[in-house]
Formats: sequence, C-alpha cells, structure tokens
Amino acid sequence: MKAIVLAGGYATRLWPITKHRPKMFLPVGDTVVIDRIFEELEADERIEEVYISTNERFAEEFEAHVEERGFEKPTLSIEDTTGEDEKFGAVGALAQLIDRENVDDDLLVVAGDNLLSFSLGDFIDDFEERTEPTIAAYDVGSRERAKSYGLVELDGDRVVDFQEKPEDPNSTLVSIACYAFPADALVLDEYLADDNNPDEPGRFVQWLRGQRDVYAYTFDGAWFDIGTPESYLDTVAWAIDGDSSIASDATVENSEIGSGVHVMPGATVKNSTLEHSVVFPEATVEDCTVRDSILDKHVDVAGVDLTGALVGEHTVIPNDE
Repeated sequence: MKAIVLAGGYATRLWPITKHRPKMFLPVGDTVVIDRIFEELEADERIEEVYISTNERFAEEFEAHVEERGFEKPTLSIEDTTGEDEKFGAVGALAQLIDRENVDDDLLVVAGDNLLSFSLGDFIDDFEERTEPTIAAYDVGSRERAKSYGLVELDGDRVVDFQEKPEDPNSTLVSIACYAFPADALVLDEYLADDNNPDEPGRFVQWLRGQRDVYAYTFDGAWFDIGTPESYLDTVAWAIDGDSSIASDATVENSEIGSGVHVMPGATVKNSTLEHSVVFPEATVEDCTVRDSILDKHVDVAGVDLTGALVGEHTVIPNDE
C-alpha cells in the first residue's frame, strides 16, 4: 500500500503566519502537524512509500524538513503551481500525482493539515477487512458546522448517502480528509473527464458511491482541520490538554498565563495577560493583553491589547518609526 499526504495549500486564511511557511509546519504541542502523520506512516510496515503532494513554492521547505527529521518513506511529488489561483484542486492534483508517480497500488490519502486522534493503522485495518473504498467519518456535533463538510448517511458502516456541503444537513456525521482506496477504485481520470468538481475530494466519493460500495470508519475523540486561526488555536489547546505550555528557556515574568497558551522557546512575556494564544520563538510581549491571537517569530509587541490578531514575523507594535 502507498500513501499520499496532501500538503499543497497556501493557507491564505492564516496569513501572514503561513505566508512563508506551509501550515503543516505549524507547531502543535511538542511537534508540528504533519509529523504526527509521518511518524505513523513511517512505523506502519504496510505503507511502502509516502508521497507528499505539495507545490513548487514550498518544495524546498518540505525537502529540508524531511531530511532534518530523518523520515525515510516520504518522497516529494510537486504540483506545477506557485500560487492559489494556479491550483488544480485537490482531486485534480491527486489525479496528476497518481499519473505522475504511476501509482497502481491500494492507496491511503490523508490531509497533512488535519490532526487525527485515531490511529491510521486502525483505519487501514478497517479498510483491509473489505478492500473497498473507505472514508473516515466524525460527528462534528453541530448542524451549522456540518454545512461545511461532506455529510455521511450510513447503514451499519456502509455509506448509503453522501452530500457535499448540504444547505440543510439532517445529521452531524461528516467525512474528513482521510480515505483509503483499492487500486481498482482510483478512477479519477474518468471522474474528471465527466467535468466533475476537481477541488473537493468529497465530490469524488459522492460520485464513486454511485459506482460501487463505499464504507465509513467512524471514530470518537478529536479531529481538527487546521484551516483558520480559530481552528489552529483550538488544535494547540487540545494538544496541551487545555492547559498552558511554557518552554523551559522562555522568560515569563509578572504575567497571567491562561488556558490554551503556548509560549515557545526563547520567547519573552513580561507584565502581560495571555489567553488562548500562541507566542512563537524569540517573540517579545510586554505590557499587553493578548487573546485568541498568534504572534510569529521575532515579533515585538508592547503596550497594546490584541484580540484575534495574526502578527507576522519581525513585526514591531507599536512601531515608533
């Protein structure tokens, strides 16, 4: 079996934090998002090779990251795009990768910006019981939230209906970006030739269900799709058990550190109040109140209140110049 980790997005909703770094490299607890996935795939003997589907803009960063971390299975497979307006869409990029790399094996596809609380090994076990297309499904607990995903209706564990981003969802069970396909189900060229949606993998699953049985692996626990500042901060808070995490070489003086706060190595926080926020390495926060915010590396903020702020690397606030 082979695996594809989807890592080709530009994460514009997280700019400027992700303007010059893939969002998959955002720190979550003591690691980064995508390494949680790489570590599981590295350990599973059934996975022979892992393709990282990314873009030209971030290719060097991924190559350096894989080498630095010592992963052996990942191989870069690069989309010929450098900006959001050039993207092929997730399904289009997946189809091109399968053709480019001559993939004709059973295939695991997982989004590199998702934090999964279930074991990918357990998911593969479930798939291997039937060797039929299998999706991971999660109860988001909110019909409003379900509108943003592919809604799944099951008979046992067989998918009997699938609606992509329904206006009026009748349940809260949705498909997440984790799929397993037998080799004979990788008919993406046929799907795209019918002028179907090239951007949303759920549309392919919806179409595929009309051709053959599709099954769902349901799980409890947690799932985070890191696409917005809010979801990233919630992911960090979950990873540190809703508490706070302060690096041993960070400096925190005369400050109130609330829940869901991660202060990274070399950062300095003085005379400030922080809540549900992330302070990246070597940032300085002094005489501030910071809530629901992300402060990038080498930021220097003083004497301000920040709520829902994204402060890019090397920014100085206030800037007396």
